Amino acid sequence: MHDVVIVGGGPVGLFLACELGLAGCTVLVLEREPDPRTPWKALPLGMRGLNAGSVEAFYRRGMLSVLGVDDDPHTSPRNVSHFAGMTLDPAKVDVTTLPSPALEGVMTSLEAVEAVLSGRAAELGVEIERGVVVDAIAQDDEGVEARAGERVFPARWLVGCDGGRSAVRGLAGFEFVGTEPLLTGYTAFTTIADPEKLSPGFALTPHGMYLRTPVEGHIGLMDFDGGVFDRSQPPAREHLQEVLRRISGTDVTLSEVHLASSFTDRAMQTTTYRRERVLLAGDAAHIHSPLGGQGLNLGIGDAVNLGWKLAATVHGYAPDGLLDTYTTERHPVGARVLDWSRAQVAVMRPGQNAAALQGLVRALLSTPDGTTHVFEQTSGLSTRYDLGGEHPLVGRDAPDFRLGDGVRLGELLQRGRGVLLDFRGDLGDAARAWEGRIHHSAGPAEDDLGLDAVLVRPDGVVAWAGEGRRFEEAAGRWFGAPEPLGAPHRPGGSGRVSWSNSTSTSS
Repeated sequence: MHDVVIVGGGPVGLFLACELGLAGCTVLVLEREPDPRTPWKALPLGMRGLNAGSVEAFYRRGMLSVLGVDDDPHTSPRNVSHFAGMTLDPAKVDVTTLPSPALEGVMTSLEAVEAVLSGRAAELGVEIERGVVVDAIAQDDEGVEARAGERVFPARWLVGCDGGRSAVRGLAGFEFVGTEPLLTGYTAFTTIADPEKLSPGFALTPHGMYLRTPVEGHIGLMDFDGGVFDRSQPPAREHLQEVLRRISGTDVTLSEVHLASSFTDRAMQTTTYRRERVLLAGDAAHIHSPLGGQGLNLGIGDAVNLGWKLAATVHGYAPDGLLDTYTTERHPVGARVLDWSRAQVAVMRPGQNAAALQGLVRALLSTPDGTTHVFEQTSGLSTRYDLGGEHPLVGRDAPDFRLGDGVRLGELLQRGRGVLLDFRGDLGDAARAWEGRIHHSAGPAEDDLGLDAVLVRPDGVVAWAGEGRRFEEAAGRWFGAPEPLGAPHRPGGSGRVSWSNSTSTSS
């Protein structure tokens, strides 16, 4: 029996598997597709943007350079997405208002992300089985089983990361609620006979929106048809050409369509992310239009939040209610993203009021405040969990404190444990009781923000920041009861991965 079975081997399932493997859990990933390599994951159709929050997650686990991103993620943003097809100006982002250390997102592909995560998962001992279609789930107080035909996969916990058409969601009886679509969207790789007839980039028109990317022949369309297009089959060339001509107001010709798919702006979310021993993450828990490119990033945020909490539960030291904070923290984030998606659709929707509404939004985006607000939303930097602390840092992504010897907080988080930054060096005795779960680093930082100490959760969220000896209360809330002196350490990492050196008074 595995500690955790994950159904779905996409980026969200693989990131979660890495988090659990890093914490010493036994993990099995079941993926229905037999081959991870498809044209839909490679460029250009597999192009995806990792926002600043996701970049920070890869950085904190030592995977950013493996992904091919060598730049410092703490630079000012150069590419800041769009709102309803209206591109943001990075020069108007006020970086002094942003709480996160990572400000720069990156463009990559699903293929590249999955390759990095699959490699790391293998290093951590995660098992991956492909070509497995889960068709039944059974659970009781002791465990849960995923079944695929005659095969049975028992585990203590099961997580559905199997996408927008999640089998796990239906089999486990999750309620899925939301709003029906207003549009059909298309993404296609084509040969355009007369590309000069289409403007580059996003083009909002009285009939919808089209996108012509820098990749020759790669186009996107938003057709406000009420979502009635039959999506059971790939869209035909004639249909795509008709939609493109109507939206663009040109007689452009598509000579050939090599690959094409459709989507809608249907926005749905489960009412909870946990039912007993079954949990959901990523598109299995929430779906929305791809506007703003937030789907993948929202799912990675789910995985980062869930991983350490589920591992603590598996190992038996999680405080009461820790696993339930996954829903209480992440469900509101998902709801905000769904509303953000709906707002963009409302701005783009053709009609007599569309031009006026778009003009208002453009005016707001011409200001630093407006652009910064939108960037905070799309980058994931506005997230703050309600952890009950008074300090403005509590519940937010931790700044990437640089310690006296040059080591950054992000490096200390690579082991997947909590980190206590003890700037005054007087919490060593107290921290020793959580030695297997919290990395204690004593010493000054270049900018300690006037704090004595900061306690950071494994997901990089500040759990406590302040003065004096209230550390024990915060540590007990998030990392369970302290260990008796002389007790053996709990599992907390793997020796199969080489990690950066770090300053510490306890390893």
